[in-house]
Amino acid sequence: MTLNETDIYSENVFLCYPLLPDSCPRAHRLTVLKVAMYAFMVLMILITVFGNLLIVISISHFKHLQSPTHLIVQSLAACDCLLGSFVMPYSMVRSVEGCWYLGDFVCKVHSSLDMTFSISSKMHLGLISVDRYWAICDPLRYKMRVTNNTVAVFSTFAWMFAFLYSFSIVFSGVNTIGLESFIMQIYCVGSCVLFFNKQWGLICSVLTFFLPVTTMSSVYMKILHVARKHEKVMSERAIVPAAGGLKSQSSAQREGKAAKTLAIVMGVFYLCWLPFFTATAVDPFINFATPVDVFDALVWFGYFNSTCNPLIYGFFYPRFQKAFKTLISTYLCGSSTLILE
Repeated sequence: MTLNETDIYSENVFLCYPLLPDSCPRAHRLTVLKVAMYAFMVLMILITVFGNLLIVISISHFKHLQSPTHLIVQSLAACDCLLGSFVMPYSMVRSVEGCWYLGDFVCKVHSSLDMTFSISSKMHLGLISVDRYWAICDPLRYKMRVTNNTVAVFSTFAWMFAFLYSFSIVFSGVNTIGLESFIMQIYCVGSCVLFFNKQWGLICSVLTFFLPVTTMSSVYMKILHVARKHEKVMSERAIVPAAGGLKSQSSAQREGKAAKTLAIVMGVFYLCWLPFFTATAVDPFINFATPVDVFDALVWFGYFNSTCNPLIYGFFYPRFQKAFKTLISTYLCGSSTLILE
């Protein structure tokens, strides 16, 4: 390479840390594209944080929403809210600028929290599927088995397991065993990438996504089948206009709608996270050939699940619709009425 070519090359490359010789190059993007990316990601973050915060506040405020199922939903919303507050903003800067400015230790904490909230979300969805299974398939013993205290214990376990599992993997470095020489070759100051070797790429993807997803899908197929049978039986009984029959029919319809709404929540979760975990499992076997921008896009597609959850509850769950409208009209519009039927 001639001197002129070297000057041209150096002028066209922007570094994360210009004064360091081993700095990573910054992402070279048009200003218009950067502004568009920041605007889209900031909107996602705001909807994720305030939408899920609205769910947490609604369930905390209105007693009729404080059922065991809704308390699991509240814990799930808290997980999504924390993801939007402590993970997504830093991922936004890394994705747009192509640089990590907070050092290796904070990078590990960020990666660990990212894994923690993802695993915790899946475990809460698993709790919801078990809760709905008992409520619809074994309603007589449901109230004895599932209480608010029981939900609190299992939710706490989900949070602790996700936290310990994620932080132990990232800080022990077990996921990078055998990749030391590869990581040293590509290392530069200003990068924050979580690599998985072939073994842990498969273990994490299968253990924390594909196996739970397969199990929850089977459970929900059973739930939806039983819910349809209940609705059919209750509609046939409603031919005789008895007050008890109408009440049972209404209860069955309500349970069926709740099961379908939660099935939509799970379906969106599968759709958003499937591409990422597929890439995580496959990438080590193709020598990490997946482009960085593609992986970033898959990560943000997974984050989009946390943005969708409050929208799903707002559109498909009448009780949450009323709670949202009441809270918004009270605290944002200045209405003094805070009554929710």
